[in-house]
Amino acid sequence: MYKDKTVAVVVPCYNEEKLIARVIGTMPDFVDHIVCVDDQSRDRTSAIIEEHVAAQPGRVVLIRLPQNEGVGGAIAAGYRWARDEGIDVTAVMAGDAQMDPEDLHTLLDPVVAGEVDYAKGNRLFTGEAWMKIPRVRYIGNSLLSMLTKIASGYWHIADSQTGYTVANLNVLKTIDLDGIYKRYGMPNDMLVKLNIYNFRVCDIPIKPVYGIGEESGIRPIRLVPHLSLLLLRLFGHRMVQKYVIRDFHPLVLFYFTGFLLLALGLLFGLYVVGYRLFVGSVGDNTPLFTAFLLIMGWQSMLFAMWFDMEMNRHLK
Repeated sequence: MYKDKTVAVVVPCYNEEKLIARVIGTMPDFVDHIVCVDDQSRDRTSAIIEEHVAAQPGRVVLIRLPQNEGVGGAIAAGYRWARDEGIDVTAVMAGDAQMDPEDLHTLLDPVVAGEVDYAKGNRLFTGEAWMKIPRVRYIGNSLLSMLTKIASGYWHIADSQTGYTVANLNVLKTIDLDGIYKRYGMPNDMLVKLNIYNFRVCDIPIKPVYGIGEESGIRPIRLVPHLSLLLLRLFGHRMVQKYVIRDFHPLVLFYFTGFLLLALGLLFGLYVVGYRLFVGSVGDNTPLFTAFLLIMGWQSMLFAMWFDMEMNRHLK
């Protein structure tokens, strides 16, 4: 236990035979349950975990998914186990040893103290992040973090793609765990759902860990466009759920007006430029009308973001 609270750590695993023993072996003593979820690994991951289950019965738990579901699906399976067992606080640590167990207590502290409902690691706080994280992944992560602020309403958080998190039992009982996004966009999806239910979230500085033998299948060039579209969909879902169905706030109208005017301004501007290049001159007021659309659209977006920040200021 940690400060009189039961603690479980969910470890999603897929082909982690090289490092899973290290993850289990370095887990702090205060962790009551290590819930390893094997997402249909094709190597000896399950066999290695079974050895630890035999050595630490009750503390190490193995869940085998019947089919490959992705990292989000594996985490959801671990969350369901922790929820059903009534665990007070549940953390998530990757099976590739990229999350330092020495950081775990700093993530647990604000949740155990009741200051927040969900704490997540942030590797970008440290000055060494730029030196340790591969540049393409650092830049992609920064871009997705900016988009996640807008989509989730948690304007104070960054490093949206880290999976090193801690949630209290109320979160696991409230969120529809079967509806969690099952692939790599799970952290983004989780933040949007947390915001809809007005859960408090904070960032905790953690150390970036690279170069320990991990093998990542993530391709940032492909992933960033895919997750950008996911975030656009999640943003629309949050607007409808939070500011139309559960409550109402005119910021929805500001966002809608801003999107509409910016889109019209961009399309009209492209038309004017094309007409000027290939057909002939345009009227004196035409460029002014384009500028009017863009300026009004941008102002409407800024007002919507400002209102959204004010509405979520207390969720940290």
